[in-house]
Amino acid sequence: MIELRVLTADDWPVWRELRLAALADAPYAFGSRLADWQGDGDREERWRARLEIPGSYNVVAVLDGKAVGMVSGVPGPRAGVVELISLWVGADARGRGVADRLVRAVEEWGLEGGAEVLRLDVAPGNERAIAFYRRVGLEDAGAGVGAEGGELVMEKALRAQRPGPRR
Repeated sequence: MIELRVLTADDWPVWRELRLAALADAPYAFGSRLADWQGDGDREERWRARLEIPGSYNVVAVLDGKAVGMVSGVPGPRAGVVELISLWVGADARGRGVADRLVRAVEEWGLEGGAEVLRLDVAPGNERAIAFYRRVGLEDAGAGVGAEGGELVMEKALRAQRPGPRR
């Protein structure tokens, strides 16, 4: 069973472990580099600050008692928009619905805050991520401002889930 846990700044060691694993596993997928968060960059106050981004929502997925994935939601570039950032699931947990649960958690958080759109940037060439995001309902919205010529911006209209017919 997948358990989701919302993090506070005091949970920085859990976030640190997952973030370093993510940057080592998929360096092509993130704007940060592993080296940026190691050495002098590997400081408790920096990890705490990452979890204290104003208005952010940081979640880890726990499977069989082990933290196996993470995601954050942050306020978007304009009113009514939330951004999904830092999504990652460890190799041992892939294909088990963890990423779907993490994305849904950010969608629900966004809806609770009155957001109408979920937005994210994905690196060009990250076809596995692009296919996943399309599968969960995000659509291409153009090119963003990325370090290497523009990341793909994807968006999804958020709608409250309506209850189905009663039986």
